[in-house]
Amino acid sequence: MTHEQATGLDSVHINSDVVFGLVHLLGMQYRPALADLPDQKGWRIQDADYSSLSRFARGKIDLDKIRRHWGDILRVVVSIYTGEIRAYDVMRMIQRDGNPTPLGEAIAHYGRIFKTLHILTYAVEEPYRRDIKGVRNLQESRHALAGKIFHGKKGEIYQRYYKGMEDQLGALGLVLNCVTLWNTFYMDRALDQLKAEGYPLAEEDVARLSPFVRKHINVIGTYSFALPDLGPAGIRQLRNPDEPDWEDDAL
Repeated sequence: MTHEQATGLDSVHINSDVVFGLVHLLGMQYRPALADLPDQKGWRIQDADYSSLSRFARGKIDLDKIRRHWGDILRVVVSIYTGEIRAYDVMRMIQRDGNPTPLGEAIAHYGRIFKTLHILTYAVEEPYRRDIKGVRNLQESRHALAGKIFHGKKGEIYQRYYKGMEDQLGALGLVLNCVTLWNTFYMDRALDQLKAEGYPLAEEDVARLSPFVRKHINVIGTYSFALPDLGPAGIRQLRNPDEPDWEDDAL
């Protein structure tokens, strides 16, 4: 591994530590999935014998560094909370030439407390891991839906200037939200109809329904922006659940 590669890895880890610190101070929780759990590094506050966890807790948190910059840390968090500065700009502000500033290091040391707790909880609590996996699957479904909607560029942003990227992502987000709303609305109507007609609905099956389904979306063809005639109910007619799917007919 070259020095440049090592420096890049350190920068990635410090960014993660900073996110843990800022998110906690903002009153939220950061629960990333951990693919390389055995290689994770934990951080300790005191010099003590942690027995079988000694190799894991090989990092040392500098509480003095946190104390020295505590006032500035709180000012940064308040600025993010009030919207005076974006979190993205904070991440840029606390780095110089790819290395953290003293303030960035202080936030990172604070974040390592909660990163260590996250790793330990992830390792020993199966429900905690299951919840994280569920959120990750939801995020991946959303990304897959966005990739299908953004079919022309195959999910890739080509603009090299910030405003163009912002406009493109803004339009994608708007359409993505519209599709998600449409899916959610008609899924709710379908469930209501099934319940009213006495069809058995298992709670575990309903819980697995996703608003990011995309199989029914056709992004290629002729687009019409005319409002359809939906009748007095104001919604599309739902399919008869006893009829076969069109895919079954095709087979």
